[in-house]
Amino acid sequence: MTDNRTHRVVIVGGGAGGLELACKLGRKFGPRHVALIDKDGDHIWKPSLHEVAAGTLDIHREGLSYFMLARDCGFTFILGELSGLDRESRIAQVNAVLSDTRQEIFPAREIPYDTLVLAVGSKSNFFNTPGAAEFAIALDSTAEAERFRLRLLHEIVAASRRKDQDPDHVLHIGIVGGGATGVELAAELLEAFSDSVFYGLHALQPGKDIRIILLEGGERILSALPEKMSAAAQQLLIDRGVAVKTSVRVAAVEADALVDGEGHRYPAQLCVWAAGIKAPELLAQLGLETNRIGQVVVDGSLRTADPAIFAFGDCAQAPWAGAGRSLPARAQVAHQQANFLLDAMRDRISGAAPSKPREFRFRDYGSLVSVGHNRGVGSLMGVLSGKNWFVEGMLARLMYMSLHLMHHRAVLGPLRTGLLAIGRLLLKRSAPRVKLH
Repeated sequence: MTDNRTHRVVIVGGGAGGLELACKLGRKFGPRHVALIDKDGDHIWKPSLHEVAAGTLDIHREGLSYFMLARDCGFTFILGELSGLDRESRIAQVNAVLSDTRQEIFPAREIPYDTLVLAVGSKSNFFNTPGAAEFAIALDSTAEAERFRLRLLHEIVAASRRKDQDPDHVLHIGIVGGGATGVELAAELLEAFSDSVFYGLHALQPGKDIRIILLEGGERILSALPEKMSAAAQQLLIDRGVAVKTSVRVAAVEADALVDGEGHRYPAQLCVWAAGIKAPELLAQLGLETNRIGQVVVDGSLRTADPAIFAFGDCAQAPWAGAGRSLPARAQVAHQQANFLLDAMRDRISGAAPSKPREFRFRDYGSLVSVGHNRGVGSLMGVLSGKNWFVEGMLARLMYMSLHLMHHRAVLGPLRTGLLAIGRLLLKRSAPRVKLH
């Protein structure tokens, strides 16, 4: 183990929370003290993956290179996937990185740490549903979002050709799960379909020849959010032609259909699974306490039972102070936890005498959901009044977009975020409205 002058914090996972923590620590302490490990070379804000999947957002323009961020923000970036830990020696083991042709780019490595922070996020939970892993696509990563986009493009073109032989042919798209991801994807697909006529796909009429069905196992969509917000979002989807079915539990996924627990079949040539999360399986192999969905159990200070390891974000089960339950897997939770961990990591790097551990307290500022480029719904918590404010329409959409800019500001700083926003606005006027290539 190194002394305090060279204390090294290694963060595993470059999602919203992990990257923000790495950037803020790197700017203060530099690459000798701060390292980030991630299996991908580029970062994209996970809540925007539904736009990538629909083709309304180009990852080649949106993605931020971790290597570029490491240079600009002062941390060391290590490309690779965590494969295990030697907790006694405090070493993180990283798999080799291979090219598409299986050639080794980086060998397997051992990364020493003094403090390890796990921020590996979550993945979709198929709940052992037959056929789900084989036929459904989960928007867990940019690679999966791109895979869905290409499948969608293929199905649209194929359906357009079939219309010549069968005028009654319909392309069915099924979305399992009525949480934020499922709702936002349904709305974004509608935007993509309405723009497809500009690319010569005149044969298909959205709503008539392309039908979207959203199946939710609970009594209402967006069940974790206020009922008024849920009802408004559902009505917006229905008004735009999405079939919304609640209290429907999917029992099986087939190549061309979804089957519920009562045996009803819902046609679906393309299926997206957005019905729950679980932590990566690797966490259960590290010798740390985990819960039933694989999240690492942490205390109120986000520490595991190992004093050298912290965990936060979707991969951690953290207590919600004063609420009597665990914190939800939401982006604003990870953002606030990253800010909370700054002080603890600063003390460790600088060698300050440990003080009494503080308890993380989550401040719920409400929730926003995008229901199309010009619409949104949201519930804002009154910070001073204690009341809830319901917003919808363009105001809610603009506020939703501001969340993305706030994340960029935490990573890039205010000046570069402003320049980036202006540049993207100008590029948007000359770029395709939907990526169909």
